[in-house]
This record gives sequence, C-alpha cells and structure tokens, in this order.
Amino acid sequence: MNEEASEKKVITSFMDLRVWQEGHALVLAIYKVTRRFPKEELFGLVSQIRRAAVSVTSNLAEGFGRQSYKEKTQFFFLSRGSLTETQNQLVISKDIGYLSTDEFEKLFAQSIKVHKILTGLIKKTKSFIHS
Repeated sequence: MNEEASEKKVITSFMDLRVWQEGHALVLAIYKVTRRFPKEELFGLVSQIRRAAVSVTSNLAEGFGRQSYKEKTQFFFLSRGSLTETQNQLVISKDIGYLSTDEFEKLFAQSIKVHKILTGLIKKTKSFIHS
C-alpha cells in the first residue's frame, strides 16, 4: 500500500466529511459570538444566524444519509443556500456593529472555506449522477 492510500480515511459518518467539520467549526464560532449580541436580538438576528448556520451542517448530514446521488446533491445544495444566508447575516451583524471587523473577517473566511469545500462536494456528487 502506498503512502497516499494509507493516509486516506474511510468515510463512515457525516462527521468524517471535512466540509461538515469545517461547517461545525463555523456553527460553534457563531454561537460563541452571538452570545454577546443584545438581548433584544435573541429572537431576531441571533436566532436567524444560528438556525442558518446549523442548517448548513444539518443538510450535509441529511444528504450524507440519503441513498441516491440525486438526493444527496439536493441536500448539499440546500446546505449551500443556508451557508449563503449565514454569510448575509454575518454582513448585517458587522454593519450594525454587533461584530468587530476582525470577528467578521474570521467568520466570513471560515464560511468561504466551507463554501469552497461544499462546491467541490456538489460537483463530485453530481458527477456520479451522470455516469
């Protein structure tokens, strides 16, 4: 067995997916920073951004559990939509002064990382539909 093959990990759970791991890191970071948002935002922006971020990883998990590549792709696209929604809410949070520029840049960079990995997963999964 060559080195490359021995370094590849078998994916047996949605938690093994790198995109889920990076998305989960984003969720945890968003929960952490939104604890400091004003209390009047608890049922507004805090709830919205948390639900959108959680939806990213939830749709990844659900897609992972689906049988057909078409179904998987649909859930991965839903995940990407939730990620874009999360990005929008991060911009709003920064623009109204709830996030510092540094916090925003770190969170947004993490969201871009997730987006890139997710786009790759979607392309790869779609390639199995047509083959």
